[in-house]
Amino acid sequence: MSAVTVTKIIKMKTSIPLVITTIHKGVFFGYGKPTSNKTIRITDARMCVYWSADVKGVVGLAANGPTSSCKIGPAAPALTLQDVTSVMEVSKKAEEAWIAQPWN
Repeated sequence: MSAVTVTKIIKMKTSIPLVITTIHKGVFFGYGKPTSNKTIRITDARMCVYWSADVKGVVGLAANGPTSSCKIGPAAPALTLQDVTSVMEVSKKAEEAWIAQPWN
């Protein structure tokens, strides 16, 4: 097994998909550990620049994921977010929608 494969397996066991909001009105998706801290580090981090009404609010991004009328940016390898206001666990359906990275 390669070092990259081992690293991915370890990440999968210790990180889960999350939607994070910040006091600065940022909405992000990535893999990390749920926390109540004001700072969180996530990997494969994406930003939601815009979500449409059919998402049914920010919690809808965690429940069902972004739709084709949303704007989701490309993934950065890792991101540390400051001033966190919420950390939401993401459904499998929503995770797949985030990975599809819609930008309309």
